[in-house]
Amino acid sequence: MIDLIATAVEKKTPEAIAAAVSRLIRTGQIASGDRLPTVRELASALGVSPATVSNAWQALAGVGLITSRGRAGSFVLQASTTWMPAHFAELAGSHVEARLDLSSGTPDAELLPDLGPALARVPTRADTSSYLAGRVLPELDRHLRATWPYPPEALTITDGALDAVSRALDVVLRYGDRVIVEDPSFPPFLDLLDQNGAERVPVAIDEHGLVPDALAAALRSNPAAIMLQTRAQNPTGASMTRERAYELVRVLRAHSHLTDPVIIEDDHSGEISTVGAVSLGSWLPHRTLHIRSYAKSHGPDLRIGALAGPTELIDQIVARRMLGPGWTSRMLQVILYELLTAPASVARVSEARETYHSRQAQLVAALARQGYASPFGSAAARAEDWVPDGINLWMPVADERAAIVSLAASGIRVAAGTPFQARLGPARADDGPEGEPERGLKQVVPEHPQAIRVTAGLVRGDFDEVATLLAAAARA
Repeated sequence: MIDLIATAVEKKTPEAIAAAVSRLIRTGQIASGDRLPTVRELASALGVSPATVSNAWQALAGVGLITSRGRAGSFVLQASTTWMPAHFAELAGSHVEARLDLSSGTPDAELLPDLGPALARVPTRADTSSYLAGRVLPELDRHLRATWPYPPEALTITDGALDAVSRALDVVLRYGDRVIVEDPSFPPFLDLLDQNGAERVPVAIDEHGLVPDALAAALRSNPAAIMLQTRAQNPTGASMTRERAYELVRVLRAHSHLTDPVIIEDDHSGEISTVGAVSLGSWLPHRTLHIRSYAKSHGPDLRIGALAGPTELIDQIVARRMLGPGWTSRMLQVILYELLTAPASVARVSEARETYHSRQAQLVAALARQGYASPFGSAAARAEDWVPDGINLWMPVADERAAIVSLAASGIRVAAGTPFQARLGPARADDGPEGEPERGLKQVVPEHPQAIRVTAGLVRGDFDEVATLLAAAARA
């Protein structure tokens, strides 16, 4: 193993040694559970001081790749958490503490509204209504409909956004169906598609969401569904404009003679988004399922979301939930209604929205001062006046693992970009008519771009210091 590592090391610095070892672990050349050379053995082979190798080992331990077992030596940790789905597990990564954890994708706890007043409105005794009573509190139903981006036929409450997405896929998909998905996309979406036996059709996005021309090409694959995030897209921070939504509707209508996919929209960060609510359901209500959740704005542990769409589909989802959880607790619904309507709570969420936008803007500006001005996508997205929406920032990097290790050595955790990639890898199908890829599906796919996701909404200060470290890691 010493010879393998020595051959992989390009520079004799702690960062370069750590990056080389991390690449060997990631590619499987060094396996989970393998014992690594001792610090002195590797230092001698590389012709460096033991302190140099020790610092490299500390950086690898900092991102959860290796662990020390005292005199027994250092060992490679297991690559994933076995009880979690594959992409979700990669996103979760290690749980090693860092002085600044920007990997979580979670909101700043200090910006969440106080639950006390809402909890005080919960009845002191549990609701004893019939199991067949209404599934949605009437006052919550009225409020949600009044704030929905279009008048929905039917509406129900679910246990968060992922529950709604999962329920929607259950009624829409059959094994082997193709589903258009953003690339990059939210890792649990990819896990859900894999577990449903669906075939992903990745579509590129820019700062306004799905690229219309790319969507048009993907529709030739005859997909059963389209999954997209309307605002503060995770991981890029892209938000769809009404103009872009209409462009996508025009593309869908132009291809309606070939395919009629159900549209599943996730508006997971709507309450902290800086743009207005938008949905393809404004033009295509008969085939759009629109989801709104409140984890980012009111707290992940609230576990409540709203799902609206055509009565036919919503009724199927409600009927299936009757054989499982039945309904989302009306006590939670009371809490959500109070949080959405109480002036103090509304003001707090508004303050959070402005704070997240300010933090994103300050970090993007600081990165630009370091010569890094490529958030993602089109030239417009790289302009100085574009700021990601919500709490996440997507950063293309020269080497994903090297960037993560470099930042870990500085006490910063970020999320690897690989779990967000919707592409399945390089593949080429036999050419179809006129040299086009057959059915527009298995076209040549380039290698996954290297990237990291940074939860910029958790950067409360020292923007120049953080940007300096992020920019340096991006070039590592």
